[in-house]
Amino acid sequence: MKKVDKYIKYTLPMICVLMFTTFVVLGFIKKPKSVTTGEIGVVKDEEFNNIYLELSINEFIDKGFTFGDSIDVAFDNGETIEDIPFLSGYYVPIGDLLACGYPGYPHVVIARNFGASTWEEFHMTDYSRVTVTLNEKGKYEDTEDLFSLKYSDNRKDFDSDIEFANFREVIGGKLERGKFYRSASPIDNQHKRAAYANQLAKEKKIKFFINLSDNETRYEEHVKAKDFNSAYYDSIYREGNVLLLGMNANYRSDDFAKTISKALLEMTNHEGPVLVHCVEGKDRTGFVCALMLALSDATADEIIDDYMITHANYYGVTKEEDPDKYEAILGFVNDFFYCMCDADKDTDVHSLDLKKGAENYLKKGGLTTKQIAKIEAYLK
Repeated sequence: MKKVDKYIKYTLPMICVLMFTTFVVLGFIKKPKSVTTGEIGVVKDEEFNNIYLELSINEFIDKGFTFGDSIDVAFDNGETIEDIPFLSGYYVPIGDLLACGYPGYPHVVIARNFGASTWEEFHMTDYSRVTVTLNEKGKYEDTEDLFSLKYSDNRKDFDSDIEFANFREVIGGKLERGKFYRSASPIDNQHKRAAYANQLAKEKKIKFFINLSDNETRYEEHVKAKDFNSAYYDSIYREGNVLLLGMNANYRSDDFAKTISKALLEMTNHEGPVLVHCVEGKDRTGFVCALMLALSDATADEIIDDYMITHANYYGVTKEEDPDKYEAILGFVNDFFYCMCDADKDTDVHSLDLKKGAENYLKKGGLTTKQIAKIEAYLK
């Protein structure tokens, strides 16, 4: 009996290993292939200066990667990134790295959430090469499931033009009523919303636009596009009443603070109503509207409510219908407050002096107390 036990414990496992190895060598059992892109090129994301992989999102997924996977990235200059999530949106803490397959993007992008340029950080050139390899299958699947937010670009899937275009008045504190609006882009039609936002802006007789996403080159590309249908917006632009800022999403950067501070000061030299927008009218627009509201004595809850309307419009996420997703998203808008007030994470946002924080943010952007007072008077 002892000999049998010894055989089962030691000899039988060794035989199984030898048989498996023999079958692999002979080709009867296929050795699992590692999931990798192999060496591929990179493309500069001109809008945010991040690293696009030279693969579309579908091509990347066809290689064997799935949203929620952990991946490693090796650059041909010797730099590496280990264990970052591949997600369908920017569902990581502010400043963290991820690979993002955002709907509508032409490629998978390596980026920092609301962070500085990864193209510069990892010293990319047009000739750089990169290899992406699977680290762990499904490691971040829970994050993907919790945050995954997808919306339709089909007008028929929405109850109104207003909801589809994410168009609304910004309301809160002492902000002047009927003067300030936000929306998806009325000129960039990549999400099929430009004509709707343009028409709604025309109906509200918007006289000045703060365009956070486009520069002059991109603007002219929109105008020359076959589906261009934003004549009202273009007429305001030709009158010199559209600011083209071409900003990235890193509101924590000095450049963002300087650019938006000058823009808000310039706004005071123009007749309203005013409309603020980026592409989706979500994050860059959300932060700028949060600044304007804070300068107008709005409460944290008023600013949160304004931001979260976007997620109700696009994704149907509300506190009542999907409390888990709502709370998860709330972490991103709370970072607006922490940034403005230079506060530690997890600080109770209701304890922060938001107006003073917004004023200090504009001072960081180079404005004087007198210039900030001029903006506040214009807003109220």
